Amino acid sequence: MYTKSKRERQARKAQVKTEVKEIWVRPKTGAHDVDFKVRDARRWLQHGDKVKVRIKFKGREFTHPDVAKARLVEIAEKLNDVSVVEQQPGFEGHSMLMILTPAKSKS
Repeated sequence: MYTKSKRERQARKAQVKTEVKEIWVRPKTGAHDVDFKVRDARRWLQHGDKVKVRIKFKGREFTHPDVAKARLVEIAEKLNDVSVVEQQPGFEGHSMLMILTPAKSKS
């Protein structure tokens, strides 16, 4: 019993918890503001966390999902050296969502 509990404690110590950080932008968010958020996302991905990129719609913005999808694709391209798209852009309520995971290291 003692050795079993000791192994379980060691296994819990060795676990790696991945956090999911989130970035919120709007379809009309400026390029500089998006670059600022992409810089944060890059830091989180290099640290090993997943990043959820959400574009929130208000009012009539909901009728132009192509603008939001283009913005998400642009963000994914900026981060393609450190991330992989886990979940393609899709709707979730009144927002469009994409999930990025850290890329495997090349070495």
